[in-house]
Amino acid sequence: MNPASHPILTCDETREFEASFFAGDETKEWAAMQRAGRAVAAGVLQDFQEIGGFPIDARVLVLAGKGHNAGDALIAAQALVAQFPGASAEVLFAFGERPLRPLARRAWMELAHFGRDRVSIGRGEGVRYDLCLDGLFGFQFRPPADEATSALIKRINARPIGLRAAVDLPSADLFHADFTYATGIVKKPVLDSECAGRVRYLDLGFFDAAAAGKCRVLTPALLAPLAALRPARSDKRTYGHVGIVGGSRGYPGAVLMAALAALRSGAGLVTAFVPESLAAAYAARAPEVMWVGWPETPNGGLALEGQHLLKARIDRLTALVLGPGLGRESETLALVRDVVATSPIPLVLDADALQPDIVTLGEAPHVLTPHEGEFKRISGGAELAAFAKQVKGAVVRKGPITQISSGEDVYRCLAGGPVLARGGSGDLLAGLIGGLLAATPDEPLLAACRGTLWHGLAADALARAHGQTAVATTQVLDFLPTALRECRL
Repeated sequence: MNPASHPILTCDETREFEASFFAGDETKEWAAMQRAGRAVAAGVLQDFQEIGGFPIDARVLVLAGKGHNAGDALIAAQALVAQFPGASAEVLFAFGERPLRPLARRAWMELAHFGRDRVSIGRGEGVRYDLCLDGLFGFQFRPPADEATSALIKRINARPIGLRAAVDLPSADLFHADFTYATGIVKKPVLDSECAGRVRYLDLGFFDAAAAGKCRVLTPALLAPLAALRPARSDKRTYGHVGIVGGSRGYPGAVLMAALAALRSGAGLVTAFVPESLAAAYAARAPEVMWVGWPETPNGGLALEGQHLLKARIDRLTALVLGPGLGRESETLALVRDVVATSPIPLVLDADALQPDIVTLGEAPHVLTPHEGEFKRISGGAELAAFAKQVKGAVVRKGPITQISSGEDVYRCLAGGPVLARGGSGDLLAGLIGGLLAATPDEPLLAACRGTLWHGLAADALARAHGQTAVATTQVLDFLPTALRECRL
């Protein structure tokens, strides 16, 4: 069964789906357009929090084309003007009003009637705009744009606008969006667009969990079981026991961050194997973790002679995380090779444990968490799904849009953003996935997808609360509860 997700479609697949779904029923299309417009407005308000919130006297510029995207943008503008009595909207009809298709015209007439003195037709030449809603072209557009439209988009791109939001796709792949709101369906071109900014999926109820598709987008329903009440008669052993092997004197912080994240994952027990010179300080920082001091190499890495410490405890563990802060000493990597080759329990391999001669060893399932450079190093140039088949588990390919695969479907996580572009984010993710894997050791793909989505949603919540710049990596952990609560709203 797929982790909670919906299919990502090509433009041709979208056209076929919509023809079947709406079957020419204009009433059904209008209802979907209203849902889409209101969802775009809600998304804009939420994302505006990352830069201080939507201004009460906001000036909104709507770039309107002819079709459904124009209608979505006009309805979004109406929702915003309705919620903020001091806000106003200026509509720039790129092709004039006459070519508007019926539903887009209806959306415009409702906005004009509602707004009266706060809605105007303009040319996008105002002194200030807080928001630009791009509704020029939809997925039916065939490039290139004509010279006049291209010039218009480039002129708007050059304006100082607080937030630029594209509906469905950035028009002509020229409009420079900060956020693109995929209404009802995520179209494949938006994931590859350099102009899309951050992509948000607005679920309009088109799909159920059984909808087919090899390329998929994760949905918040994936986290609903974690947000639910736990069984009254459970205890700490119910939720797994995760072990973490990592750390060195040269990189002391990474393994601590992984352990802190494992604690927040909901795991019942956490044991961390770290250099003995660091164990006491870590215990003072996180007394809930069982810290095991490991003999060190002269340079401060984990020595081979300490392997008996893990062997004596591994029967009590249900998952193991290897890599955060290990360093690349030959002795330490030899230790990692042996652990991976012989482990009877599933593993999360991160950071320096991600070596080409290590990642496919052993019989236990692996979850690999490489960033782009590490993925290139270990995959030998293979595509994600093809490489994941070699791993016997799942691969989390981290990036602006993180991809997860176990060798069949490829899942995209659209949560997270530039707030995660700082050291330690990957260590938190490894610990979080490890804790979830300890609770569901037979489902590495589920743990990988859940951990990635949860991590990203918590990062979004952090950015909304404190912005993207003046924060610390470990603050993401404080927003894990917020992310779960929002999944139940």
